[in-house]
Amino acid sequence: MSSEEIEKNRAVITGHMHDILSLLGEDVAREGLVKTPERVAKAMQNLTKGYWQDPEAILRSALFKENYRQMVIVKDIDLFSLCEHHMLPFFGKAHVAYIPDGYITGLSKIARVVDVFARRLQVQERLTTQIKECIQKTLNPMGVMVVIEAQHMCMQMRGVEKQNSITTTSDFTGVFREQRTREEFIALIK
Repeated sequence: MSSEEIEKNRAVITGHMHDILSLLGEDVAREGLVKTPERVAKAMQNLTKGYWQDPEAILRSALFKENYRQMVIVKDIDLFSLCEHHMLPFFGKAHVAYIPDGYITGLSKIARVVDVFARRLQVQERLTTQIKECIQKTLNPMGVMVVIEAQHMCMQMRGVEKQNSITTTSDFTGVFREQRTREEFIALIK
């Protein structure tokens, strides 16, 4: 997306946020709220910037031929996303492993792939699968496994209001279908 399109969209979002604040009963001329619509528009564009990024290109930008065939794990990757049902944050950690089959990628690229998919309106289940599928398709490793542990503000501050709940999701391909391989990964991330 070009910078002109970003600015044009930001102006439209700002206008809508102004209307939303008014509909909520706020005085949008109040000193503390005058710049809020534009700040929210900028924040929303940042929180959803993953729509305009190509995660496969990120992985390919640091693709190296390497004869390494053991597990590669990047764990405790901080993630922040917005639940698509309430547009409230969920946040936590992603743990990603793959077993190369001829190619590796820069370790930071794994974390960037997590960010790209997290910076979209999401559900945790789909986020887990998208990360796995992107790495599998791009690197074609012997297997990929992704585990995400997250707290959801839509469960903590509204609805059931369970402040200490953590949701864990996992997805895997290839050699991670073998229980022994999955157990090794789980032991290494604990």
